[in-house]
Amino acid sequence: MSTTVLLTLGRFPKALSLARALHRGGFRVVVADPFRWHLCQVSNCVSKSYRVTAPNTDRAKYIDDLLRIVDVEAVDLVIPVSEEVVSTVEISDHLPASTQLLSGDKAVVDALHDKQRFGARAVALGLPTPATWLSNDREAQAFTRSNAFITKPLNGCSGIGFKWHAAGETPVEVGPDTLLQQAIEGTTISTLSLIHRGKVIGTTVYEGLVYAGTVAIAFERKSAMTAVLEWVNAYCEHLDYTGFIAFDFIVDSQHTAWGIECNPRLTSGIHFFDPDSLANGIGALCHADTAIEASRGSHCQWGYSVLTEAYRHIFNPARFRAHLSALFRSRDVVWDFRDPLPFLLMTPLSWEILWPAITTDMSLGEASQRDIAALWSPQHPKSDNQDPS
Repeated sequence: MSTTVLLTLGRFPKALSLARALHRGGFRVVVADPFRWHLCQVSNCVSKSYRVTAPNTDRAKYIDDLLRIVDVEAVDLVIPVSEEVVSTVEISDHLPASTQLLSGDKAVVDALHDKQRFGARAVALGLPTPATWLSNDREAQAFTRSNAFITKPLNGCSGIGFKWHAAGETPVEVGPDTLLQQAIEGTTISTLSLIHRGKVIGTTVYEGLVYAGTVAIAFERKSAMTAVLEWVNAYCEHLDYTGFIAFDFIVDSQHTAWGIECNPRLTSGIHFFDPDSLANGIGALCHADTAIEASRGSHCQWGYSVLTEAYRHIFNPARFRAHLSALFRSRDVVWDFRDPLPFLLMTPLSWEILWPAITTDMSLGEASQRDIAALWSPQHPKSDNQDPS
């Protein structure tokens, strides 16, 4: 009898890549998503799809919906996919003994998701990380008078609310949960790792090549980034966490890797994991003797989105050519001739993201996360005046 896995979101290409890898590995895949339509819904790698209450609408009902699916589908393993992880972890105390949640407990996930607490742990470990303060800290105010800095929400995601400020600039729309952080100049690098109780099973390192607002839509796998890999291994060592964990870095001109934030969940780095190796690693429940390999490909993309961005810059020849170059040399992560419908129906299946982005001032990142991200929980309402990214 095959192992049944529940993915707690299906709207993103990273969920589709994970579903396909698990299906190839012999798993039965079930998906839950608050959206009526989503990318995984038409995949032949997904056995069943459920619509659930959005956690930002009613978190208790969301948890009940997930537990009902676990019961009805006899789920063996629950894997959070995106920002809903901050809510999904609450099911851990209610799962049957035979069901595992591939994540940390709520306290660990909250600490990793909190950008200030994440940075404090990095400092305690002696790892390079920008100086970070809450906005009302006097030391922060003194620092910003003579240094460039950024502001961002304490529990933000997808670059939402991120702003760069020159030295001496007074930031506006700053609340008690706004962070002020030392600005580091360099290249933005991201990682995705699968870890088991502090041991890194596999890591992919990549760079965003094309962005839609603040969301990367074309990616290049990077190699020989020793400083980044050492930083990841050091931070994860002895961490009481089993599951996917992602870090963002700024690598400066001296090749120093500055850890700027952590996402205790899946990211687009999954597109660079070898699917068979990934499925085997998850099947072994990340045992310490398991290793996850990187795929052979060096470039991947969301093709529709990259094409749209290219045409948006048609009157900027340099950017237009750069986007087309990325388009033609990158593998599309949605297209698979064995599973064609998600690619062919991607636009209508993404309508619940596209429509708000088209008709309001929401960015694509905001539209895709509005019902699941902690930023929009009752404790952290979204500002009506937030600039689109």
